[in-house]
Amino acid sequence: MRLQRVIQYAQTLLSHSIEKGEIAVDGTAGNGHDTLFLSQLVGESGHVYAFDVQQQAVDATQSRLTEHGVTNATVILDGHENVANYVGNEIAGAIFNLGYLPGADHSIVTKGNTTIVAIEQLLQLLKVGGIIVLVIYHGHEGGKEERDEVLRFVSSLPQKYVHVLRYEFINQQNDPPFIVAMEKVKPFQS
Repeated sequence: MRLQRVIQYAQTLLSHSIEKGEIAVDGTAGNGHDTLFLSQLVGESGHVYAFDVQQQAVDATQSRLTEHGVTNATVILDGHENVANYVGNEIAGAIFNLGYLPGADHSIVTKGNTTIVAIEQLLQLLKVGGIIVLVIYHGHEGGKEERDEVLRFVSSLPQKYVHVLRYEFINQQNDPPFIVAMEKVKPFQS
């Protein structure tokens, strides 16, 4: 298949933005798949910060990283809206999987307001040419509200500073996930 599925496309975007020795952020650690992928992109001289509000996710991510011998990642039990409390240096990229943790309590979901705060903080830290990828799962309770809130926000970002892309399959049933990617093209003016 020539058209990449959303997860593969998210990884392609990040792999074109993140280089060895740089810093990346996983805004929703989940089961650790994205954290592991980012750790491989940044290499031993880089670093990944992964966030999740659920201890189960932090434990699963840490276990996955340990299993693969990863030592260049920090897994943080905190919401992604607090990223600026932990990351102060320039980042090359970030990824979020919005929704709930597969295999866990489906009532614990990401929220538009906290995701927007995280995006705002990360855009300030993001290098020019860096990418933030949101994989938006919106088929759960509250998912459509979060989707709409996030889309309103990213649509309002000034194109002079950020290019915003939406990538989705439009002929699939049952609220398929889609990507919103933001590329910083120019430093923000204060």
